[in-house]
Amino acid sequence: MLLHCTKKLAAKLPPEFPRDTAPVGSEGVDHRLGDWHGHLLHLDRRQCVMFCHDLTRYVIFIPGLRAAQFAELGRWHRELFLATLAVQGLSSSLLARLTLLMGPFQIDCRTDRSVLGSLRVAADDLQFGYLPRVPNILDLDPLDISHQLNQRPCMAGKVLIWPAEAMRKLVGEAVQQV
Repeated sequence: MLLHCTKKLAAKLPPEFPRDTAPVGSEGVDHRLGDWHGHLLHLDRRQCVMFCHDLTRYVIFIPGLRAAQFAELGRWHRELFLATLAVQGLSSSLLARLTLLMGPFQIDCRTDRSVLGSLRVAADDLQFGYLPRVPNILDLDPLDISHQLNQRPCMAGKVLIWPAEAMRKLVGEAVQQV
């Protein structure tokens, strides 16, 4: 799995974090499930990370990360991603096969403006929709927020996408190809 980090997020990751050194367009990384974009947000003076899947605009939100937790960002992403898919009703056998497909977590700093725009919209929905309802950002359930953010339509170019449905379809196709 390849995570395209913004400069803010890349600066927080330790230098020994696995980096993608393959040139653009190479076949060094398994892209069956697509790539992700990641961005560091500061909400309520807390460091939060938001991920967005490039193809489906599926969003995952992790609030209140501490400096030591950035070293295990890949594990945090994988666990929350699989948990949100389980909430959507995907079977445990399908999730087990998906875990094998995901591969190692690598990062680079090549970003796409369209995906970053979708991330910004999701961050605005979070900041102005969900955040005013709680006294502290740490009171938000990352699983519930991630699930709710994926139940709204998103634009990818000129195409309307429902992220939860699109991810469910992509996971089904990727697992069947194996």
